[in-house]
Amino acid sequence: MLVLNETETRAALDWPALIDALAAMFSGDCVAPVRHHHEMEVPGERDATMLLMPAWLPGRYAGVKILSVFPDNARRALPAIFGTYLLSSARTGEMLAAIEGGELTARRTAATSALAARYLAHPEARELLVCGTGRLSLNLLQAHAVTRPLQRFRIWGRNIKNAEAIAAEAWALGLDAEAVNDLETAVRTADIISCATLSNEPLISGDWLKPGAHLDLIGGFKPDMREADDTAIRRSSVFVDTRAGATREAGDIVQPLKSGVLSEGGIKAELAELTSGRHPGRRDDDEITFFKSVGAALEDLAGAILAYETATKARATA
Repeated sequence: MLVLNETETRAALDWPALIDALAAMFSGDCVAPVRHHHEMEVPGERDATMLLMPAWLPGRYAGVKILSVFPDNARRALPAIFGTYLLSSARTGEMLAAIEGGELTARRTAATSALAARYLAHPEARELLVCGTGRLSLNLLQAHAVTRPLQRFRIWGRNIKNAEAIAAEAWALGLDAEAVNDLETAVRTADIISCATLSNEPLISGDWLKPGAHLDLIGGFKPDMREADDTAIRRSSVFVDTRAGATREAGDIVQPLKSGVLSEGGIKAELAELTSGRHPGRRDDDEITFFKSVGAALEDLAGAILAYETATKARATA
């Protein structure tokens, strides 16, 4: 069985290849039940979450990700997310690989946002704002740069020193990045706003979004979590990664549905409809687009297959 650590997983998941693998998986015949979602009490801290995410391509590959989210791990200088992906043959059941789940999750999540932006962001988008300074932030800066001609990269976080550290890492990768203090001002000029936080209250006001902006929301993966307000919903064309997941788990979708601000019919499309051409995505330059992802097991399977096949080929030719 192949075992890939964090560094090996990162090396096996090149951004353009990963984005294309996700597009193929969303428009293919993957079977992906809605994930299992379990709350775990952590004495003296916020609850943790255990996620179990199975998916399979009939007769080819099957896999499951076991993932934990501990939101107070920052107190211990640890990542919030840990996990492992187990990939097997969907013809024989043979175990093929164990892949480091944190890196797989971070990269496939950022790549999914970039895939959505391929259809939803303005074609000439130049400025990206990333909200949040966790593991995803640097990944989002890199992934979005693949699908749009971005020239200016800005990072906002509640702790400006953390935002400055991310900006320095981005500079080292050749991105013109800077940390910002004023969230409203930064949102008002951004072409793409990508939020990856653990916020329970909206950070982004829809009134701040300029015509043609694309809002990408990643962090709110539970019904009581939210990163944008109702005005953002009202002003936008709303898209999701999967209807089944977003309408059940994402506070940015669940809460507006419950209050009547959004109807299920008001969700324009999910990613499978965009990648298959059943929905064209952005329709004009001034349209404000809103994309909410909660993560889908097929995304992990796509990344795991790519990592396994890439690493296997590399070892065979070494």
